[in-house]
Amino acid sequence: MAHIDHAVTVGTFSLDNETFDVDNNVWVVGDDLECVVIDAPHNVEAILDVVGNRTVKAILVTHAHDDHIRVAPELSRATGAPVLMHPDDMVLWRHTHPEVDPDGELADKQVIAVGGTELHVLHTPGHAPGAVCFYSPDMGAVFTGDTLFQGGPGATGRSYSNYGTIVESIADRLLTLPPETLVHTGHGESTTIGDESPQLDEWRSRAS
Repeated sequence: MAHIDHAVTVGTFSLDNETFDVDNNVWVVGDDLECVVIDAPHNVEAILDVVGNRTVKAILVTHAHDDHIRVAPELSRATGAPVLMHPDDMVLWRHTHPEVDPDGELADKQVIAVGGTELHVLHTPGHAPGAVCFYSPDMGAVFTGDTLFQGGPGATGRSYSNYGTIVESIADRLLTLPPETLVHTGHGESTTIGDESPQLDEWRSRAS
């Protein structure tokens, strides 16, 4: 039976000539035999501890800020799993890995099967142009990276981001999910779609 495992790794995020200390969530989804890893932030060993003896089918990138992909190539070498990313985030990927490409692309509405569950790819630009979320209907969970947090949208004050775009991505692709859907984020605590939905009008008013 598919289940969700979790680790927190500590490191930095850098963009636009500024650097910040950050804690990143790593989500591992699968059964006792195989899994996928969602984001590869700072520490390969911490991720491998969660993976254990399972086969890693893919390393899925929610978006290509350095604190989500820093060890993706290293994790790929350690596990043999391909790194998959939406192509619209190549401009950000190049900031961190100028000489290494992802192994494949993610596309909106793509379905990734692993360990008895399916993850549906939702393209949710705004925090980054190629930002995606991964929705598992049968597990009642969505993995949102930095698109939606407990309390609101991800940050949009840096290059390649747009507040109006992220709000509409959340409205169109996430808040249409069942209200009981668990939202597992790239940083901080999890929430639910139902807890975040009432704030949509406020978010839209900030964008106008």
